[in-house]
Amino acid sequence: MVTRDVYLPVAAQPSVETLVEQAERGEQLGYERAWLPETWGRDAVTTLTRIATETDEIGIGTSIMPIYSRTPSLMGQTATTLQEVSDGRFRLGIGPSGPIVIEGWHGEEFGNPLRRTRETIDIVKQVMAGEEVEYDGEYFQLSGFKLRCDPPDPVPPIDAAGMGPKSVELAGRFADGWHALMLTREGLADRMEDFDNGSEMGDRNREDQRVTLSLNCCALDDPEEAERLVRQHIGFYIGGMGTFYRDALARQGYEDEAYEVSEQWASGNREAAMDALPDELIGEIAVAGTPEQAAEQLDAFANIDGLDAINISFPRAADHDQILQTMEALAPQ
Repeated sequence: MVTRDVYLPVAAQPSVETLVEQAERGEQLGYERAWLPETWGRDAVTTLTRIATETDEIGIGTSIMPIYSRTPSLMGQTATTLQEVSDGRFRLGIGPSGPIVIEGWHGEEFGNPLRRTRETIDIVKQVMAGEEVEYDGEYFQLSGFKLRCDPPDPVPPIDAAGMGPKSVELAGRFADGWHALMLTREGLADRMEDFDNGSEMGDRNREDQRVTLSLNCCALDDPEEAERLVRQHIGFYIGGMGTFYRDALARQGYEDEAYEVSEQWASGNREAAMDALPDELIGEIAVAGTPEQAAEQLDAFANIDGLDAINISFPRAADHDQILQTMEALAPQ
């Protein structure tokens, strides 16, 4: 059965308490987990700590914590601490992000994100196991670090985000789960094969691994406004966040459309970029409409083989009330 998680807004909210309120509402509505991105708003660790102390049952997780903005040892410490303050409800989602964020915002060379992701997973697992870390990799040469507290029990699972074939295969081989986003239903099925192949290569128990799809959703009484917000969100990610979202859609059969959106957005023609998104594509990678329409659209994604959870995420321009309306409309039955 595909469960439903809530993906707290990627856009900065009025306050930390707003995010806490959204997570609390998610718990009341029966969502399994509240995921929090770490982009240009509040940091995920402080905010998730507040959420953990104000909730009782809903799981919490980072989706995603960029692997370039913290060292792997610190990530291991952070996951250990969040597991403690949440009484075992934490799941660590990591990923490389992209050059615009890593080089432009953090001043780090993007380098080889696949290799760095693998090394980060290796080291974080050593830290959380309570081992003395000894590691000789391409990016990290470490010796002597060991937790001065009890290791987490249970150890938090590690999920890796990925969009391309190699990054998804890596998630299957080394991580406990995969975070998928900006994928059509057909594209998700293709990448699921990569994840399964990676799981087999790593001699992993596929039944123990979890695949989660982040799905942009907007369910409002005004269906035109819901679609406009979703279009703006998708246009921003294709045109304003580097090339990897554009390239991911190109791989899925929308090359001309993805490049048109990217070029229009980069030229400042935001409305033209949104108009360049075909209705078919919107229906393949998002949910938008009235509560009834959105619920029906969501069911089509819930039937994808191999999918374990859907993250109900929200357009970046949606306000607090629109977020709560969508959360309530698409809550688990």
